[in-house]
Amino acid sequence: MANHHRRSQLLFEKALHLMPGGVSSPVRAFRAVGGTPFVVSAAAGAHLTDVDANTYLDFVGSWGPLLLGHGPTPAQMAIQEALYRGNTYGCLCEQEIYFAELISSLMPSIEQVRFVNSGTEATMSAIRLARAATHRDRLIKFDGCYHGHADSLLVKAGSGLATLGLASSAGVPEAVAQHTLSLPYNDLHAVHQAFQRFPDQIAAIIVEPIAGNMGCVPPAPGFLQGLRDACDQHQALLIFDEVMTGFRVALGGAQALYQIQPDLTTLAKIIGGGLPMGAYGGRRDLMQRVAPAGPVYQAGTLAGNPLAVAAGLATLQHLQANADTIYPTLEQRSARLEQALLHAAQRHGQPLTVNRVGAMLTPFFGPNPVTDLHSATLNGTDQDYADFFTRMLHRGFFFAPSRFECAFISTAHTEGHIQETANALDQVFAERAALT
Repeated sequence: MANHHRRSQLLFEKALHLMPGGVSSPVRAFRAVGGTPFVVSAAAGAHLTDVDANTYLDFVGSWGPLLLGHGPTPAQMAIQEALYRGNTYGCLCEQEIYFAELISSLMPSIEQVRFVNSGTEATMSAIRLARAATHRDRLIKFDGCYHGHADSLLVKAGSGLATLGLASSAGVPEAVAQHTLSLPYNDLHAVHQAFQRFPDQIAAIIVEPIAGNMGCVPPAPGFLQGLRDACDQHQALLIFDEVMTGFRVALGGAQALYQIQPDLTTLAKIIGGGLPMGAYGGRRDLMQRVAPAGPVYQAGTLAGNPLAVAAGLATLQHLQANADTIYPTLEQRSARLEQALLHAAQRHGQPLTVNRVGAMLTPFFGPNPVTDLHSATLNGTDQDYADFFTRMLHRGFFFAPSRFECAFISTAHTEGHIQETANALDQVFAERAALT
């Protein structure tokens, strides 16, 4: 049981005076679920430990990158060895080249790659490249898909099928937001209407091939192929944002799982092996437009950082060498967690829908299918999820502090961990049933 949080409370009060909201990223503040966030002191394997010595079985995994768990041996050893050689160079390093070669071999759509420091940098840069290559300004994204905090991507949908974007963050100029069209996920009809409404104006479609930022929402059959066909028909580019899905749902990412080849791909999370890292890449003719080979300027002093490169290279090499066992194991344990959620809800008469693809899943506290942001929003309430989150956290199980996020399974999660979680879920749903 995780019960004592006195030191976390004191530290968070101090953080509130020093940092906006007391955190470095908004969702960490627990605003969506209530209560005071615990403050981490250490992590290992599948567990987090806070400053009050409470230990939690972690299903957040730093929001997805820790496919091998906290502090995996391959990444740890690689970081230590790299650190002895220097923590940053500001120059090309040998392992950077090998890392680019490995990514290209695992994702054949990426003929050339540019390393950056985050997923936001990757998506921002890929969109700039797409606009330069097509000489067009407009961009299609989908409601509920998050592609980082660049201005043109912080847009919500208006009414109608292809309304002009409205900024969903203060500080984003309308002149920037109006170039972004936000459409319902899994709605090809809306995509076709957007191309008809703005002929020869749309540079690209950017999409999470498996949405993970409105909760886990898989693509409907034919949706991704329909996007590929629409882009081909209208000479637009297709960008897969695989920041979350890349190397998690399959060794070659969602594009390998669904056999759809994008023009550009953005990566982050797992390719850093737990350190800040991102990349964008694609067809050679497109990437040759990036400076210094071409006129599309993008740079970063710490891009290709040797520590992050070493950790990412070791992680991907480990995944490649052990793919035949790692991915089936992740599938089995993720399916077991999915069934544990559904069984507990059914046993105690509670409505629940679970969306899952590979080692990422989301419980929605309602009975209906979730296929887009609208259905995700209607399936349960903030209070439903907050109650679930708090009861599980009290028992030592850490799920995302937001109902529109994913739970992530790592190779550090054992069968025993999943059984412990199943037992806790049964208790939690029994308590929830007693209140209704």
